[in-house]
Amino acid sequence: MGDGGGAVNWFGWLHDFFADPAHRSGPDSILDRVLEHLAFSAEALLLAALLAVPLGLLIGYTGRGLFLVTALTGIARALPTLGLVTLAVLLVGVGDTAVLLPLTALAAPPLLVATAEGIRGTDPDVRDAARGIGLTHPQTLFQVCLPAALPTLLAGARTAAVQVIATATVAAYVGLGGLGRYVIDGLATRDFPTTVGGALLVVLLAVAVQLLFALLIRYATPRGARTAHVDEPAGSPALSKESI
Repeated sequence: MGDGGGAVNWFGWLHDFFADPAHRSGPDSILDRVLEHLAFSAEALLLAALLAVPLGLLIGYTGRGLFLVTALTGIARALPTLGLVTLAVLLVGVGDTAVLLPLTALAAPPLLVATAEGIRGTDPDVRDAARGIGLTHPQTLFQVCLPAALPTLLAGARTAAVQVIATATVAAYVGLGGLGRYVIDGLATRDFPTTVGGALLVVLLAVAVQLLFALLIRYATPRGARTAHVDEPAGSPALSKESI
């Protein structure tokens, strides 16, 4: 009976949350909060891509520094995001920068590793053939290696995007918007419908982004490679590489 009562509470809280007129229009509406959340997340992903992708292309193509990058990104992933937000507030004050810095730091490692691994995984014979027909190193990188590495790069972007969307709720800790306002404000006032509704929206948004990137990865993968992945048994190298 306890479980059933808990389920009733959850559904009742969600009903109250979505039926609240304040969540349908105005500055606290669901649409406005979702757009704010997406804006924070997209800006952080863009900044991370501008930093990580060029460096990943260089490291992946030259093969230099890959071990060090992997080690450093592992350390970066272990850093507490809320602690970084607090540090950023102390350094730059309350504002967008205090949230964008830690979110960018969170998104950069998977993008960097995926880009480097994708370029490094290009068939050496294909690279040699490209060089043999007279392509320069930059031409080989952008015309041959990058298209082949695109599915792996997108897999890293998917990981980064989901992590950022799930973590962008910390923006509410420093008085900014996004779906975190529902979660943080709801917890502060013991408004459980708002807390549960906000948490559900974050989950749904992360799942939607996950599905979007899954489609992008599918269409970025050459048809022959898609067939090979389907024919491979579970746990095969082909599948493992795609599911970074």
